[in-house]
Amino acid sequence: MLKVQNITIGYGKSEVIKNVSFVLQNGEILAVLGANGAGKTTLLRALNGILPIRKGEISLDGKNIKNYSRREIARKTAVVAQENETKFPVTVLEFILAGRFAHGNAFGWETENDLQIAENALEMCDLKDYASRLMNELSGGERQRVVLARALVTEAKILLLDEPTANLDLAHQAMMFRLVRERCKSCESSAIIITHDLNLASEFADEILLLKRGKVLAKGKPEAVLTSENLQTTFDVKVLLDENPASKKRRVTTIY
Repeated sequence: MLKVQNITIGYGKSEVIKNVSFVLQNGEILAVLGANGAGKTTLLRALNGILPIRKGEISLDGKNIKNYSRREIARKTAVVAQENETKFPVTVLEFILAGRFAHGNAFGWETENDLQIAENALEMCDLKDYASRLMNELSGGERQRVVLARALVTEAKILLLDEPTANLDLAHQAMMFRLVRERCKSCESSAIIITHDLNLASEFADEILLLKRGKVLAKGKPEAVLTSENLQTTFDVKVLLDENPASKKRRVTTIY
């Protein structure tokens, strides 16, 4: 379980995140929504222990994140970031196996089990024929799927995904969200997903956290958060709300 209590995060004199609180239970997906500059990525970096907080507390499994080592945090959380370009030649398989470092032995060599886990992740992410390809030769969407595969091989209980579908086509967007959903159900994992796609958030998230200038504007079930008033306040747009006839979930259409 991840518990965030009244955290404030800032750069210099400015505060980017202000008194944000929420609890992420095992098996849940939380979508974080907000306009550009709302503090979404800053929040995610703090949850992974990369960015210090000024006030409040973040706890993993009842223990303050400040009291974990980097290796311990890597065992518990895995990140799929927006920027995933590699600056040096490395194969897809090598890149994915790097996600097993927190489970490595004293010599840092991968085991047969590590290789099997990596091969399973390649297949799940539709990358079965990509193992020997170089990362810097892949398209943005292909790299994004590789980064997800690396996150999966960590076997971390909490996945932190920052715009994971930004470079993906429709089929692979749905694949990514399905994989995350299935993992949360089957492994009692949980996930926090930053996305600008309100309809994907509505379809796959258990709850939505809506940020406005670093503060929580609303939090709850998608149908409770995705209201005309909340979306007008957050994004300054008018929307049409109805029900997806297939899934029965809240559907949002922008009115231009």
